[in-house]
Amino acid sequence: MEERKLMEGTFAVLNRHLMVKMPRELDHHNATRLRERADYYLLMDNVDHIVFDFEDTVFMDSSGIGVIMGRYKKVNCFGGKVYAIHTNQRIKKIMQMSGLQGIVEIIS
Repeated sequence: MEERKLMEGTFAVLNRHLMVKMPRELDHHNATRLRERADYYLLMDNVDHIVFDFEDTVFMDSSGIGVIMGRYKKVNCFGGKVYAIHTNQRIKKIMQMSGLQGIVEIIS
């Protein structure tokens, strides 16, 4: 497994799953880079599914929701799925209010 650490998160590809360790705060300041890096791995590493790990995340705004929705649209075209793990109550509530729970499988 190759792991790449960046300011906005950690990326690893394991068994055609892109694992993304989300940053402490997922806002417009780091969403663009996170989106770009995730898309890079989707294209270059032949990824089918994405797992977003929210273990350290305490804040997510609409930019973060956009990152998740956009990656869902990319993998869904090919039958891929998106998962969220280690979500706290605050992140779960944001996902429910935004409708993400309908497209992301939340595994706590």
